[in-house]
Amino acid sequence: MARRGFFAELQHQSRVAARERERAEREAVQRHVAAVRQADQAKKASERAQNQLAKAVDSERKRLEKEAREAHLADMEAEVLGRNGKLEQIYAEIDSLLASTLEVDDYVDLNSLRIKVTQPPFDRTDLEVPISQPSHIPDPREPVLVLPTPPSGLASFFGKKKYAEAVANAQRVHERALIDWREACRDVVARRQDADDVRARYEARRLSSLKAERERYAQECTARESEAADSNKRLDELITNLGYGTADAIQEYVSIVLSNSVYPDQFQVVHEFEFDPSTAELRLRVLVPGPSDIPEIKSYKYTKATDEIVSTTLSQKECRDRYTGAIHQVALRSFHEVFESDRRGLIKTISLEVGTSTIDPATGQQTYVPFVIAAADRETFLAFELSAVVPALTLVRLGAAVSKNPYSLVAAERSGVRRS
Repeated sequence: MARRGFFAELQHQSRVAARERERAEREAVQRHVAAVRQADQAKKASERAQNQLAKAVDSERKRLEKEAREAHLADMEAEVLGRNGKLEQIYAEIDSLLASTLEVDDYVDLNSLRIKVTQPPFDRTDLEVPISQPSHIPDPREPVLVLPTPPSGLASFFGKKKYAEAVANAQRVHERALIDWREACRDVVARRQDADDVRARYEARRLSSLKAERERYAQECTARESEAADSNKRLDELITNLGYGTADAIQEYVSIVLSNSVYPDQFQVVHEFEFDPSTAELRLRVLVPGPSDIPEIKSYKYTKATDEIVSTTLSQKECRDRYTGAIHQVALRSFHEVFESDRRGLIKTISLEVGTSTIDPATGQQTYVPFVIAAADRETFLAFELSAVVPALTLVRLGAAVSKNPYSLVAAERSGVRRS
């Protein structure tokens, strides 16, 4: 039998994500928020009291011990409140398996699965920024010849030799300064060239990396476009083939519809199905979790005497009734989802089994146990007002073979199933 196809898996993941968002919103209701806040405050108070207790003087010890006990008690009670709230949510989800699907239209517009590519922005824009120019290295200042002031008066007559010697010395100092200056100029030119060479190497490396990253980005964009085009081409083929009513297309569409059917975490199911074009019948098997996978805890409570959180267990009747009710709801839900989604009426009848895979205690081997074996035609089933039915009575009306005790893994008898 067929299971999920390509588009069905995409749709399933989308619905799972949507369910998780819805669950997050439900957990934000006032009671849950209050429980979390109470638990957090109690925990902080407990920690604060314990810290104060450790530092307290004897005169304060008794008071702080009392505060610590009260804070711990509040902490434990908040934990119990949170656990019971989560337990109530699990049971509410299991008890409303049918009602939850009646709130939505199970028809899937296949065009909604068409992929529209939105390319992400280029992720290496840092490489688009050129390497900055090196810091300017200024030219060294050219030395200036400073000659001594010529003597005047009698000094100009008697001090000619001394003046000439001073001028010659100034010229020698200037010549040496010019030599140092020219060497400094050559050093500046070399340093500038080195800085330009370093920048040029880094700039060339940047441009090379930018080219490679742009090519990589272009390839990724092309791949996304190609994948979307391939997916949309397959979708067009599916829509066309569904228009012709081909068996493969009908099975793929059913796969998408059933992948939209997201069950609670505590009650996951697996669908197996096959469409027979000669009779327009869908053979559908729904594998449900075994009774041992469903919680049996009634509630939690805190026991002061032992300082423990303990649980009470549901009666066997309560467990049996919940599990049996869930099985009956799964059967009607499966009929409903397929028939409602098939607006063109390509599927005329559904033969359905709901069962579980478990270990046979007699052989120790894996075995399949059917709990509901039923068949229904489209016109008859769609006439039912499922929001007002008792699922067990609806299955009787359909002439289904139903296990007398699914909770004890009693199989439904295959003989005598009547088509409605």
